[in-house]
Amino acid sequence: MALLEVENLTIQFYTDDGVVRAVDGVSYEIEAGETVGLVGESGAGKSVASRALLGLLEDGEVVAGEVRFDGRNLLELSSARLREIRGNEIAIAFQDADAALNPAYTVGEQIAEAIRAHETVTDTAARERSIALLERVGIPEPASRYTDYPHQFSSGMCQRAIIAIALACDPDLLIVDEPTRGLDVTVQAQLLELLEDLSADGEMAIQLVSHDLGVVADQCERVLVIYAGKIVERGPVEDLFYEPKHPYTAGLLASIPRIGDGRDRLASIPGRMPTRVQRPTGCQFHPRCPYAEAVCARRDPELVDTATGTPVDDGEPDREGPTTHAAACHEHTGDLEEGLDYEVRIVDSTDDDGCGESASDPGDDSAAVDNPSHEGELR
Repeated sequence: MALLEVENLTIQFYTDDGVVRAVDGVSYEIEAGETVGLVGESGAGKSVASRALLGLLEDGEVVAGEVRFDGRNLLELSSARLREIRGNEIAIAFQDADAALNPAYTVGEQIAEAIRAHETVTDTAARERSIALLERVGIPEPASRYTDYPHQFSSGMCQRAIIAIALACDPDLLIVDEPTRGLDVTVQAQLLELLEDLSADGEMAIQLVSHDLGVVADQCERVLVIYAGKIVERGPVEDLFYEPKHPYTAGLLASIPRIGDGRDRLASIPGRMPTRVQRPTGCQFHPRCPYAEAVCARRDPELVDTATGTPVDDGEPDREGPTTHAAACHEHTGDLEEGLDYEVRIVDSTDDDGCGESASDPGDDSAAVDNPSHEGELR
């Protein structure tokens, strides 16, 4: 039994324009001590799915599925029992650290409050532990910073403080939502080093939510690619980055800027993610896909094992094994006539052009994908 098992999670929001299905049948699992990444564009459903694990949806409703943590279905627990778990066994570090911190309280007191909420400790003990946590996340002069207010912290320090609050009770699962968003590269590197240290320390599992593929490649063991509320590809990080099996994943990788790659312009995925009220028929990605054929508009592809074409049970989390590379594309069931003609180019990090170690390059470098029904290109 995995530490976290999410099965067929479906979340809806009710708006004046209609019902919005933000998360549609998402299933996955995380083992103790494992780091798993959720990637996709803004609006894909990553953060909504993560917040639902802890009952933090403000207006949404979980209409189907189960979330089992250590054998318990969190969706069936009372609010009081869920509060005991939230921040204690499962903690979340929100992406907007400036908004997550209360401006009326000192940073140190907010960390101490998280400790006192779950443990019977003296104020002195809570203060000492809070200072130790500030030091652990790399805040300089933690004893004096304990009495500082959030506005006296930089954005990077606020993000570290949020992680300190999340770590206050040594949770078994840490959910980190866009930890590097809006930070300069130096602070990003420091935060990533901190997350790597946390993962290496022992049994803490990490669910990393990000749109930054570089962060995911550096930190995660497995990756889930989410598009329009559905998992379109999942697998070990090496397989997914070196051999992307879904055109959306390939497009994300191709859009990463690389020094010295010789392109006149960055690659892009044409169009926008569909609205959840008026969803396209068939594959949700087909209006933006350069390789779409008639079957893509007619039928929504199943998530299948890319090696065998055998459907994986997307109603159950990773039952075929955590190393299974699966994708939801008609290519892997033999239903595409033309197929996917992008290719992956591996670039040695020691090359003179300064490129990174791995580059996904759909199509030929000198030509755009030729598909008259789409605008834009994947290069």
